Amino acid sequence: MMVLANVCKYVRVRFDSVRLEPVLNLFQNSWMENFDHLLRLGKTIRLIQGVLAIKFAPLLNFNYELGIKMSPQQDAQLVKELEQFRQDFMNEIGKVIIGQQNILDHFLISLICKGHVLLVGVPGLAKTLLIKSMSELLDLKFSRIQFTPDLMPSDITGTEVIEEDHTTGRREFRFFKGPIFGNIILADEINRTPPKTQSALLQAMQEYTVTTGGQTYKLDEPFFVLATQNPIEQEGTYPLPEAQLDRFMFNINIDYPSRDEEVTIVQTTTSGMESTLNAIISKSKLLEFQGLVRRVPVAENVVEYAVDLVSNTRPNSDKAPVFVNEWIDWGAGPRASQYLILGAKGRAVLEGRSTPDISDVNALALPVLRHRIITNFNAEAEGVKVDDIVLKLIG
Repeated sequence: MMVLANVCKYVRVRFDSVRLEPVLNLFQNSWMENFDHLLRLGKTIRLIQGVLAIKFAPLLNFNYELGIKMSPQQDAQLVKELEQFRQDFMNEIGKVIIGQQNILDHFLISLICKGHVLLVGVPGLAKTLLIKSMSELLDLKFSRIQFTPDLMPSDITGTEVIEEDHTTGRREFRFFKGPIFGNIILADEINRTPPKTQSALLQAMQEYTVTTGGQTYKLDEPFFVLATQNPIEQEGTYPLPEAQLDRFMFNINIDYPSRDEEVTIVQTTTSGMESTLNAIISKSKLLEFQGLVRRVPVAENVVEYAVDLVSNTRPNSDKAPVFVNEWIDWGAGPRASQYLILGAKGRAVLEGRSTPDISDVNALALPVLRHRIITNFNAEAEGVKVDDIVLKLIG
C-alpha cells in the first residue's frame, strides 16, 4: 500500500489536476476491488496506468509485459552496464571507423533489439569494414557471404553429402552446416544474387531456424543478418522481394563523410599505424541486454502514436493524409509498428532512460519505414522520395 500511496502522490504532484482527485482517492482506498472497474473509466485512468507502468514497475517488482517476477536491482545494474557498453563500443570502434555516429547508434539499437540491418551506400564508405569490426568487438562467430549471381541456397544453409562408414560399409547422408550457422552474418552485396538464393535467409531471419533435408536446425543466438547493398549500380542486380525487406528492422543509408572526417580517414589509412580491436562483451551478456529491452515499459499513448504513424502510411485508410493517397501505393505493415516500439525501447535504455517517448519513435521512423513503403508513379513524376513522405508524416 505504501507503493500505491507513492503512486497517487506522484500523480497529484506531477499533474496537479483537481479532476483526478476523486479517482485517485478511489484508486488508493480500493486497490483490488476497484482496479478492473477503474480501467474502464477512460483516458484519465489510462494516464494513471501509464504512470504505474513507467515510474513504478521496479517498485512493484513486476514485469507488466511478460507477467513474471523480475529483479529491479538486476535490471538497474544492467542499465548501467549497457551505458558502459555503449561508451566502450564507441571508443573501440572509433579506432577504425571515423564519424558515422548516427549509423553506429542504429547498429547498437538493432543489436539489443534482435533486429537485422540493411546498410545501403555507395562503394568505399566502409560498410563491410563496419560490420566486420563490430563482430570483433562482440566476440561472436562471424560469417561472410559474398552474394553473386551463381550463388545457390545450399551455399548458404549447408548441404548433405553421402558419407560411408568404413567399418560397416554403410552409407548415410551427413549434413554440413553452411555459413548461415553463425552469430553475425555479413550478407555482402545481397542484391547481386537471384531471389531464389535471397529467400534462403527468410526462415533464418524470422524464426532463427534452418530447414533442409526434412530436418530443422536451430540457429545459435544471438543471430544477426547485416546486409550491404549498392544503390547506384543496377546492372546485374536483383531487387530484394518485399517479404525479404520486411524482415530487416532498419534500412540505413550511409552517406559520404564530412571534409574533416575524410581528412582523418586518409591520414589514418595511409600511415603504417594499425589498430587492434578488443572484444568488449560476451555472448551471454548481450543476451541479457536483449532481455532487458523487452522488459522496458512503454506508455500506451506512445504505442498508439507508433501504430497511428504506421497506419497513416497506408493509402485509403481512415486517417491517411491526402498526400499519402496521392503518392503511396502500399504502406507499412504491423511489423513496422513492432520495430518502432522495440527500437524506441532500445534507444531509451541506451541513453539511460527508463521508458521511451514519442521523440524516440520519430527518431527511428526513417530507418524503420523507408523500405516498407512503395511509392507510385505520381511520386516518381514529382520527384518525391519515401524519406520525404516519412518526414512529412512526423513533421
